[in-house]
Amino acid sequence: MMKILDRIQASHDVKRLDIEELGTLCHEIREEILSTVSKNGGHLASNLGVVELTTVLHYIFDFPMDKLIWDVGHQSYAHKLLTGRKNRFHTLRQYGGISGFPKRDESPYDTFDSGHSGTSISSALGMAAARRLKGERGKIIAVIGDGSMTSGLAFEGMNQAGHIDQDLIVILNDNEMSISPNVGALSSYLNRLMTGQFVNRFRDDMKAFLETLPGIGKSVLRFAKQAEESLKGLLMPGLLFEELGMKYIGPIDGHRLDYLIETFQNVRKLRGPILVHVITKKGKGYPPAERNPARFHGVPPFDIQTGEPENNSEEAPPTFTEVFGETLCQLAKGKKQLVAITAAMQSGTGLEKFARQFPDRFYDIGIAEQHAVTFAAGLALEGFKPVVAIYSTFLQRAYDQVLQDVCLQNLPVVFALDRGGIVGEDGPTHHGLFDFSYLRHIPNLIVMVPKDENEFRNMIKTAVECPLPVAFRYPRGRGRGGEREESLQSIDIGKGEVLREGQDILIIAIGSTVYPSLRAAEKLAEAGIQATVINSRFLKPLDGNLLAEWAEKTGKVMTVEENVLQGGFGSAILELFQERGLFSFPFKRLGVPDLFVEHGSQALLREKYGIDEKGIFKKAKEMFEGGGTEFIHAITSEITESRVFPTQNKIKRSVDLKKG
Repeated sequence: MMKILDRIQASHDVKRLDIEELGTLCHEIREEILSTVSKNGGHLASNLGVVELTTVLHYIFDFPMDKLIWDVGHQSYAHKLLTGRKNRFHTLRQYGGISGFPKRDESPYDTFDSGHSGTSISSALGMAAARRLKGERGKIIAVIGDGSMTSGLAFEGMNQAGHIDQDLIVILNDNEMSISPNVGALSSYLNRLMTGQFVNRFRDDMKAFLETLPGIGKSVLRFAKQAEESLKGLLMPGLLFEELGMKYIGPIDGHRLDYLIETFQNVRKLRGPILVHVITKKGKGYPPAERNPARFHGVPPFDIQTGEPENNSEEAPPTFTEVFGETLCQLAKGKKQLVAITAAMQSGTGLEKFARQFPDRFYDIGIAEQHAVTFAAGLALEGFKPVVAIYSTFLQRAYDQVLQDVCLQNLPVVFALDRGGIVGEDGPTHHGLFDFSYLRHIPNLIVMVPKDENEFRNMIKTAVECPLPVAFRYPRGRGRGGEREESLQSIDIGKGEVLREGQDILIIAIGSTVYPSLRAAEKLAEAGIQATVINSRFLKPLDGNLLAEWAEKTGKVMTVEENVLQGGFGSAILELFQERGLFSFPFKRLGVPDLFVEHGSQALLREKYGIDEKGIFKKAKEMFEGGGTEFIHAITSEITESRVFPTQNKIKRSVDLKKG
């Protein structure tokens, strides 16, 4: 027998179902999400929690004429299944497959590309204002999770929404609270009643009547408003939203189809900015995720029966995230001024153990990266050593605070940038491929990048002891393994290290590209080409004397980085050589070209963009043999090769756009 989900090819197909069929459809959606995520990995708990809400939205509203914007976007799996992507859902987060987030170029039902939190209300309000200006009809709906409500951007959007009085529906998906059966049922009933046309028309008519009464009308109206707010305050937490100018409705049980249908049927008829408070349960329908929603927020492939990750070997090397958390705890025991800060990513940044051991020195400030950085600046001014642990991609949101509030004042704040470089299946919104470029030009800031776990631990110690602003970036995933050095040693600021010597070509690597460069050098030696490999260790400051010395010895230089080429590590080396008057040798940069990198496994993407062992070997060999000089090799990557001439004070690059 064909499943109901197999018959859903577009949003309008959902409208043909009765409520019993809708319930079956929700069950089938959960099964499909669970089956796919267990194989591919992805965001599980949040997606299981919004199945009924998503289904009812497609049942009530007319997408894509109406617009649906998902905040963050990691809860859009059910939405994808209901909008013609069921047959491709098995490719979720796989290279060439569908994204784990809304993508406008993937479907007309995906209204706004999202991946960072707090953006839905502002973007939805912009669309609502545009529709009014164009004289077009249709509803604009933003779904935002309770965690994203800690983002200042969300409140900025709500503040304007109440001020300009646009037609806008904001759905607050509250998946942290539990519903008391009695209060939940009562408030759901009252709000379904309050959204009805009769009640709203009566309220508007009464307001208009009271305002016409001479002398006492406004006073009576104020009293009536106060009485209404007092009653609502006893039953629902909506006063804040109403004070911002939004009509509050809720809380509604987000898993009761009948409640959701009646509520949104009524809400659809209302005008102005409305906030609907829906309470859902993360991980709904899958007991392991219900019991531990944080663990099942973002998961690797796992066994459905046990909930345990596949290939979970106890002998596997620790992740860089784990190494960071353990090392910070070790340092905190001897340094009482050390404080850890994260922006709603306690588990993701490896700070759970720190939070347990040093609760008075741990701060999770919610999804508010800008506040996290300036909060750290305040702590530093009072003699503390704050370590701000934020994913590379999310620190982009606090660029101004890093520059103005920390570095301009030269405060000893440490930035721990997890997920630096290619992160894999989460795709372009999560790759940390820009931090070299947006950090290295900031005065006073030191930037370090470790090649392995032991160097990483020493860099953490160095950063904590440094009296200046420091950032270190490290990759997603496990380290190399091997013997762990228990004692920590400080690293001389700005000192690189020569890992291999050779007279034919110099390879300057940093971070995750160091060991692939070493392996490539070994293969080059088998081909009769001797390469020197330098681990820069520092993006800023560079070890200018060491790099210049070996550049002159070898006569050919190649840089390798897991960052965009524009303004990155290779650009820094070029600038260094230009300042030192080194112009007479070929120079090649390997890195990520001027584009947003798609989703796919880390290994696949590194191979595609030529920054793995094979790509480094190939380009170094070509460079040594003199083939393909002075061109941009564009398959889908941009690997720049330059020859710098001594008669000019600028770098010239000729470009061959021929496909390689």
